Amino acid sequence: MPATRPMQVTIGPDAVAQLVEFCRKHQYTKLLMVADRNTYAAQGKAVEQALRSAGFDLKQVVFTDEEVIADAAHVLDVLVEADRQERIFIAVGTGTLTDITRFSSHRTKTSFISVPTAPSVDGFVSVGAPLIIHGVKITVICHPPIALFADIATLANAPRDMIAAGFADMLGKLTSIADWRIGHLLWDEPYQESIAERTLAAVKLCTDNAAAIGSGSPDAVRILLGALLESGYCMIDFGTSRPASGAEHHYSHYWEMMLLRQGRRAVIHGAKVGVATSLVAGLYAQLRALSRQQASDLLEASTLPSREEEEAAIRAAYGDQADDVIAEHANFLKLDEAAYDGIKRKILDHWDEIQSIAAQVPPPEQIIAWLKEVGGPATAAELGFTEDEKALAAANGHYLRDRFTMRKLARVLTIAP
Repeated sequence: MPATRPMQVTIGPDAVAQLVEFCRKHQYTKLLMVADRNTYAAQGKAVEQALRSAGFDLKQVVFTDEEVIADAAHVLDVLVEADRQERIFIAVGTGTLTDITRFSSHRTKTSFISVPTAPSVDGFVSVGAPLIIHGVKITVICHPPIALFADIATLANAPRDMIAAGFADMLGKLTSIADWRIGHLLWDEPYQESIAERTLAAVKLCTDNAAAIGSGSPDAVRILLGALLESGYCMIDFGTSRPASGAEHHYSHYWEMMLLRQGRRAVIHGAKVGVATSLVAGLYAQLRALSRQQASDLLEASTLPSREEEEAAIRAAYGDQADDVIAEHANFLKLDEAAYDGIKRKILDHWDEIQSIAAQVPPPEQIIAWLKEVGGPATAAELGFTEDEKALAAANGHYLRDRFTMRKLARVLTIAP
């Protein structure tokens, strides 16, 4: 059964007052607020004061870590603070805090309210909680918030890199939708055209207003948040993150796990996605340059890697985390020669459709120009990654999800390792 949308979404100057009124109206008297020291200063203190002044029983978890990660340790901190009395959770923050709160409320069989402090991610109203468990990035299907309250001044005053990250996360839909369409053609993945069209319309609102978003204009930031919420609604309506997450997210997940293993500082999610989107767009450009005959010649020479080769590659890339990654990639590891030949036939049978899909992905130069326009990083080097680390994400990120993407198509066509 599809998840339901939030009962109320308020974006405006009276968001905190509306939050108080919403809790009073629905008799949510016992609450648990989750924030970190930055989001507490930006909005959490105002939320706390308003709720306490109104007489609510409010507990809170304010993380003081230099870096908060959506992992088991931070989830446990929240679950320990949640007592046996049923409490409505309130996430004050962006993606990480929302994911921690969403999962915690799901595990305690209660609900949560979202109070975004920056328009940085499309996960505020989605159903998935991406978490790092045993070093592996997984997504647990939970539930969307029952309400969302966003103060427009707080959003517009958010750090510029957070706003740029939200814009970059939206750009990622340009490749995720193309990947979804290709996955439907070649891997029989469930697909819904109306969801794809809605997602792309939300992206266009952002690209049409890129300069204003980059300047932090309140009206443009409202447009950006609206687009991010629409992407979340598309995930709710479809039931999974497939409309919003393709190969570009797999690069991002690989980098996130790599940084964690190496003890390096995290890079904001949307920034990684934006750069990865330009890299995946480059693969689509290579695809567009192929004729059907060239594709046929490449496929004729293409061979299925053995299961042993693939598992060895996964173990080399992921080390102690490899068993979990192998389990996620199981359907592809089960492919035999007959199934692989079937995929190759499908590629040629649907060549015109594949080319039509590829033609709708902007060239990487345009992706980079948009990223620069909003003041965000546009290259892997600007994120702090070496050329080798960029190549490793390209070669190994696709193992993390059971989805057929441009990255997998590039491997079959042998236009990329």
